[in-house]
Order: sequence, then structure tokens, then C-alpha cells
Amino acid sequence: MRVLLAGLAFLFTVCTALTVYTVVTNYQQIGNLLRVLQLIETEYIGQVRFGTLVEGAIDGMVRSLDDPYSAYLEPENYTRFREQIRGSFGGIGILVGMRSQGLLVIKPFAGTPAARAGIREGDVITEIDGFKVSEMDLETAVAMIHGPIGTKVGLVVKRENYEQPLRFTITREEITIPSVEYKFLEPGVGYISVSQFSEQTPPEVHEALSELRSKGLKGLILDLRNNPGGNLGSAVEISDLFIDEGPVVYIDYRSGKDEVFEGKPGKLGLPLVVLVNQDSASAAEIVAGAVKDTKAGTLVGTRTFGKGVVQNLFPLRDGAGLKLTTARYLTPNRTDIHKKGIEPDVVVEQPEGSARDVQLDKALEVLKSEL
Repeated sequence: MRVLLAGLAFLFTVCTALTVYTVVTNYQQIGNLLRVLQLIETEYIGQVRFGTLVEGAIDGMVRSLDDPYSAYLEPENYTRFREQIRGSFGGIGILVGMRSQGLLVIKPFAGTPAARAGIREGDVITEIDGFKVSEMDLETAVAMIHGPIGTKVGLVVKRENYEQPLRFTITREEITIPSVEYKFLEPGVGYISVSQFSEQTPPEVHEALSELRSKGLKGLILDLRNNPGGNLGSAVEISDLFIDEGPVVYIDYRSGKDEVFEGKPGKLGLPLVVLVNQDSASAAEIVAGAVKDTKAGTLVGTRTFGKGVVQNLFPLRDGAGLKLTTARYLTPNRTDIHKKGIEPDVVVEQPEGSARDVQLDKALEVLKSEL
């Protein structure tokens, strides 16, 4: 008994010492932060606004996580980001994908400020208002391009066969580009393209399906290529249209308590092919993963981007916000696709510069074989 009590006492002493050490160490580090703030305020040769120093400290704290998807959003960027999720915003009218050197312009929409200014497909945006795109994640970069209608955004663009970068100053306009486009490719074969997952996407997809079914829909191609993701709830709602009851996606938190989004009874019940490529990311991968794991359809294209983490937005004082990675998402088979992506059932590369969409051709071939 004495040995047990002695052992417990020793363990308590060690734990207490470790706790005290941690508290003291943390206190010293916080003390260093306050000391630096004081020295800059009292000794630095220039005048610096205190709020600027605090914002810099917060930004540095988030950057130290070495997570490209977590970011401190200044009030203006936080407002832009929320507008982007809602699906209506001031912007310049381009569809982009992330590359290591910057934002690849996949498509400038006709009649928009970007198209009128001369932004071309294949351009790579390396700077936005003086900030390097290589130091941002896709969502933050897009949010910086967006902004109040009538304001200007400065872009530095790298273009193939041009030695020097090109500089553009473009005035933002109200951009309301539907996230969904649909048509018949041939009798009975419907096609729906989803460019992003905003709050408006589910009703737009429902409308598209209703219209297609009223005209004799027998099979569907869902195009998620170049879709950077967006709203988690919208992705779950779209997935639920195509799969049976059961898990759509698992949200895996650090605490170990998973959250599961379940499909509801009833589904489209028609042959389905989903098109994906290297720019299909995040929410687009939730849909693709659910379709593949449940065998609700066939994936055609190339391996997806591999963004399998979830961010939450936290409002801060003075209108700022924090976008923080809080969980991983897992496909219905509990597959972690982060930094791995999803391999299609039928791999088809799109030849660079080809005028023919060979991936769509293959998707049509696969769908017709199932019809």
C-alpha cells in the first residue's frame, strides 16, 4: 500500500511539474510577444498602428500552422469570402484552378470585365493587389479577386510566350454566374455541369433535373471538372440525389468523434457518369467519392485534386475572420483522400490544346453502354 501511495505521489509530482513547466514556458513566450510589441511601439524608428502589429501577429500565428487552407481574413477579405459562398458577388468573371506558380485561368466568361480587359484562358495570375498567389490557398485567392462593385483589383499575369509579366487593373462588376449549366447531348442523354458549390447550387441542380426529366431523361453526365469546391452542405445535398440511403461523407474531428451525413430515401435511379479532373477539389470530391464508393455511377477523367479537409469560418472582432481547418472528411468507405485524390474508374487524359473534349466523348460512350 505504501509503495502504491508513493508511486501515485511521484506520478502526481511529475504531472504537476510538467504542468507548471508548460504554464511557465507558455507565459514566457507570451511575455516575449508582449515585449516585442512594447519595443516596436517605444523604440522602432517609424510609427506603426498598434492594430497593424496585432493583425500581423495573428496572421503569423495562423501561417505557423503550415496549413495552406487556414488563413486570417482581414475584414474586407472576410466579407468577400462570405459573398463567394453565397454565390453572388462583385468580381471580374473568371473560372480558375490552383497551380504551384499561381492561379490558372481556366475560363474567362464572355462579356465580363476579365474578358474585356484581355485575360485569356491559360494565363497564370501570380499576384493579386501586390500579394503573391503562391502564398495563398485557392479560396483565399478567389476571395481577394472578388470585392465591392466599382472597385479595382490589380493582377500580375504570366502568359505563355511572353517574357515579361503582364499587369492588369480591372474594375469589378456584379457577377452572377449560375453554378449549373445543363442540356441534352443527344436524345435521352442529359448533361449537367457544376462549376462550384454555392448555396444556390442545389436548387439550380433540382431545376435542371426537373427540366431534363420532363423531356425524357434516360441517363446523366455530371461534369465536376475544374470545380474547386465550396459549400459542404450543398455537396451533401447533391450527392443525396444519386446514392441510396447510407453515409455520404464522414467528418473526422481531432476529438475522435465523427459526424456523418446520411443520404435520404429516394434517388435519381438512372445511369450516371461523373466527369472529374485534377482541378476537381474539396466539395466536388465529396460528390465524386460518394458516387464511386456506393457504385451509384462511373467516374471518368483524371485523378482529382486531393483536398480532403474541412474549414470553418469564425468571425472575429472588427469584421475580421478566421478560416481554420477543423476536420478531415472521409468517403463512405472511410477513405482519406487528402493529398491523394480520387482515381476515376475510367482514366482518360485530355490532350493539351485539343479542340475535342475526349473526356466527354468517353463519358458519353460509357453512359450509352449502360443504356
